[in-house]
Amino acid sequence: MTDSTPYTPPTVWEWEQETESRFANINRPIAGPTHDKELPVGKHPLQLYSLATPNGVKVTMLLEELLALGKTGAEYDAWLINIGQGDQFGSGFVDINPNSKIPAMVDHTTTPPTRVFESGAIMLYLAEKFEAFVPVQGSARAECLSWLFWQMGSAPYLGGGFGHFYAYAPEKWEYPINRYAMEVKRQLDVLDRDLASRRFLCGDEYNIADMAIYSWYGQLVLTGLYESKEFLNVASYSNVVRWATEIHERPAVRRGRKVNRASKNGLKERHDASDLEAFEK
Repeated sequence: MTDSTPYTPPTVWEWEQETESRFANINRPIAGPTHDKELPVGKHPLQLYSLATPNGVKVTMLLEELLALGKTGAEYDAWLINIGQGDQFGSGFVDINPNSKIPAMVDHTTTPPTRVFESGAIMLYLAEKFEAFVPVQGSARAECLSWLFWQMGSAPYLGGGFGHFYAYAPEKWEYPINRYAMEVKRQLDVLDRDLASRRFLCGDEYNIADMAIYSWYGQLVLTGLYESKEFLNVASYSNVVRWATEIHERPAVRRGRKVNRASKNGLKERHDASDLEAFEK
């Protein structure tokens, strides 16, 4: 469908609250809290406040991978933040993430406690804290961080761009869908070319870049984010599919995907390793 009605931007933009979009009740042009609500604090030093979106999953995957390595200090409490209900605008959550986006984390091993927000920052913080899944120096570290930040810069085109206009917008418009589909396919080609000669994105070693990119692009090619597998012809990116399948089947990744998932196949809150036992396949 092509919208034939031209749009002339006003001299000064003013907010007209949406009524038809899926996220109309939480989209707004201002920051800050909408209500007072303290965050719960569990028994572990690491407190995660999140939801099992791709950005949330990448952190729980890493935490579960760290625990699988025997890093007992990575035990954590994971609390559900229901973004559809506006939990991210509670005063307690805004205190640890002024941007009101999941995930956010507090590390109580420091004095005062350390807040960390933005998923990439949380992953780097944890990987460095526990000295795992991130190279410590040289070109290997530069490669890992380059791919990690590639994901942070690229995924908004997949989620907020393609996903919004293809799946969530009140009407389907040809121009934005084509624009963002082209960019997502270009990104998949970037990954496919890199993985043609590498087991993982940076070589033979699995690291936080793989986890971060898998959470978006791996799930896109395997489970079809936005029900778009056929539309984007994701099967044609065979190297990405091969790489994503290996990561998808890792036990820690399977566990991480289930945390903070508000469905019958998930675990809304996680406070102990035993909480996940009932959901293990």
